[in-house]
Amino acid sequence: MIQSGVAQAVSVRLDDEAMRALAQLEATGKSRSAAIRTALVEAASRLRDKEALAAEVAALEADEDDRAEMLTVAELMESMRATG
Repeated sequence: MIQSGVAQAVSVRLDDEAMRALAQLEATGKSRSAAIRTALVEAASRLRDKEALAAEVAALEADEDDRAEMLTVAELMESMRATG
């Protein structure tokens, strides 16, 4: 259970790659805790964005009307293309 607004301590073991990444983040002036919090929040945000994009693509692929319109537009653009 996550309690909003209440800081909780977490213990992790970092490998060499993670330690180098943490050092890079700390080099920006962030504290170790702030760097780790920021990295976690940004990673979760990227995951949500990726999932949302995949859902949008799936919805568009399943939309027969949208697919038909895309084909119509593609055919129109092809007919307007200069021959050469």
